[in-house]
Amino acid sequence: MSAPPHSLNERMLINGVFCDSASGGRIDVVNPATGDVVGTVPRAIGEDVQFAVDAAASARVSWAHTPPRERGHALYKISEDIEAALEEIARLLASETGNAIRTQSRPEVRSAIDLFRYYAGLGGEIKGQTLPINRDMLSWTWKEPLGIVAAVIPWNAPIALAVAKIAPALLTGNVVVLKPAEDAPLAVLRLAEICNRFLPKGVLNVITGYGSEAGAALASHRNIDKITFTGSTEVGKLILRDSSSRIVPVSLELGGKSPSIVFPDADTDWAADGVVTATRVTRQSQACVAGSRVFVHESIFKSFTKKLASRLSAFKVGDPLDEETDIGSVINVKQFRRINGFIRETQAIPGVQVLAGGLPENHDDITSGFFMQPTLFTDIPLDARVAREEVFGPVICAIPWKTEEEVVRMANDTEYGLAGFLWAGNPLNALRLSREIEAGWLQINQAFAQFPGQPFGGFKQSGIGREFSLEGMIESYTRTKSVTMSMQVT
Repeated sequence: MSAPPHSLNERMLINGVFCDSASGGRIDVVNPATGDVVGTVPRAIGEDVQFAVDAAASARVSWAHTPPRERGHALYKISEDIEAALEEIARLLASETGNAIRTQSRPEVRSAIDLFRYYAGLGGEIKGQTLPINRDMLSWTWKEPLGIVAAVIPWNAPIALAVAKIAPALLTGNVVVLKPAEDAPLAVLRLAEICNRFLPKGVLNVITGYGSEAGAALASHRNIDKITFTGSTEVGKLILRDSSSRIVPVSLELGGKSPSIVFPDADTDWAADGVVTATRVTRQSQACVAGSRVFVHESIFKSFTKKLASRLSAFKVGDPLDEETDIGSVINVKQFRRINGFIRETQAIPGVQVLAGGLPENHDDITSGFFMQPTLFTDIPLDARVAREEVFGPVICAIPWKTEEEVVRMANDTEYGLAGFLWAGNPLNALRLSREIEAGWLQINQAFAQFPGQPFGGFKQSGIGREFSLEGMIESYTRTKSVTMSMQVT
């Protein structure tokens, strides 16, 4: 294994100062590839959450009155310093998440830089409208910040998801209290250190701790004006239920079980490469958009799944800090066991075929790293758990289809509706079908990550609201005030 960073004893950011928790408690951050402790962070409790919210409240008015273009300039300076520290942050990411540095961690930091710069240029777009009521009356709207934003993010892409919440919230004049996942807080704290160089104290606060303690206390705090959460559908439902009693606006980016549909006229080599990208296996498929249900037309099913299996089996799985590694480690033992449980259960179904992967050799010995070769199943019953539930691991189901009506029905037969991918030689066929797929983000003949400016979010139980875009920023982080004035002088 490559040498990990030295063990870091980090502190959280409250009111412009890095500090320990009120209780003095600490949480170990473990490299999932090696079992080494790469750092420790404070275990925040309710008292720390109160300190952070109070700090944000003190900074709220002054930051809201700062001109939007000045706020944007601060974001741009932050992006410059992130770029200067790119390699350090990428290594932190790889060490705490298990995501391979070449295929995931380094590109994630680059995407965060791009996202800061995208929002930095939107200061002039936070504007209202003039309304033509009549000649003697002037009416207009203003866009105002909501106030204190509570942001809670998961461990799978912590830097990108932190920036997706911090940048638009700050640009629109809000102040933020952010809680990263306890499994992967180190790179986010490094980001906070950079942000703190250019932001007034209290504008951005970052607390670390467990979701059941710090996260719950933050989301339920009476002075929070907005909650933005990325994570599981189950926790999202709890946040939505609790926020309803206080009428607090909520944005939720939740789970997915995305379809990837291959048409009979698709270039199968091109489509096989694209489907692999859509499955997000180089992030261990620990991605809410992962196209883990692959629907392939029956006329090409056998040949296509053979190509898909060959590609999945060719990836190098191993040390996340090794530049030759394609796929790193699953995040922790709990997730490793859960994924293996899905594989074990599915292998026991009569008639199911395993074309790639399967249970790892160490599935009963969890001391040597949580590494998994991507698994491809065929001949899966449509009601099998693996075909319906979000595994959040590198487990893919290939399912044949005959007619477009059939594949639309199967693709939409899910409680989720986050993403979808379509592969066709004639893109007009895929374009026609895309109108019928119930998902918030579709791609045709490509499977890229989100680009800044593209509204991103889900339908059904995949969430509420949009991110990564101007419209998502305005919708999620501002409120509209209407003003009417008589032009008659008495």
